[in-house]
Amino acid sequence: MAKIAIVTDSVANLPSELVERYDIHVVPNLLIFCGQTFRDGVDITPQEFYRRLREGRHLPTTSAPSVGDFLRVYAKLSQEAEAIISIHIAPELSATFSTAQMASELIEGIPIHVVDARTAAAGQGLVALEAARAAAEGQSLAEVLHRIKSVIPKVELLVTLDTLEYLHRGGRVPAVAALVGSVLQVKPIIYLKNGVTSVLEKPRTRAKAVRRVLEIVEDRVGASPVHVAVMHAEALREAEGLRDEIASRFNCVELFITGFTPVMGAHTGPGVLGMAFWAER
Repeated sequence: MAKIAIVTDSVANLPSELVERYDIHVVPNLLIFCGQTFRDGVDITPQEFYRRLREGRHLPTTSAPSVGDFLRVYAKLSQEAEAIISIHIAPELSATFSTAQMASELIEGIPIHVVDARTAAAGQGLVALEAARAAAEGQSLAEVLHRIKSVIPKVELLVTLDTLEYLHRGGRVPAVAALVGSVLQVKPIIYLKNGVTSVLEKPRTRAKAVRRVLEIVEDRVGASPVHVAVMHAEALREAEGLRDEIASRFNCVELFITGFTPVMGAHTGPGVLGMAFWAER
């Protein structure tokens, strides 16, 4: 394996083939559903999760991996690598970063750098991929960290939601907003950059929302080489259409589709469609 080991958590939304290709170590986040605890991406498939989400009366809750979960991974890697870089969701959005940091302080004999990706979902995944590529190229620890830090401020994430129902049920939007959204068919565009999440626009239809996402990305990246991850939650056909449109409109040096992890889908519900991206410039 590479002398620098790359760790992330399951929020990164990385497809299994990329995890295997770049030897990325993924620590699962946790889902608590009807009294049962599931490891994200291990004990329950997205299909089974979204089926249960639709049928269930109660929303699942989510949890960061435990200190022990990280300790097990770090301890194993400390026997195989010269250094560990652990890349996680922005601390404003989850306790995962602080938990990883606590675990890193309990391991001796190997440098462990816990990195705040300042993003989430496939945005975090893109940061982890760039780190893994740099490590695979044989770059030094300082060089890999420098590469990560140069990419993080560039990463942007845009998703559109199919419904506000799950955000409302989870207490993240008031009932009136959810009702108005349902009546007006609002498909909000959620934007995440540098750890800050905001509602960028509120198109009335899904088609308009997707069109605006593409226009916004075009304004930001122009003709620059761009890395893109298309995310979806039970919307594969739409994701494939979005991927094809992106491929035809942008100078993509990296482009893949990934499923929206259940740990994040627990808060947004099915039908999420969007993209994470960063431009080389």
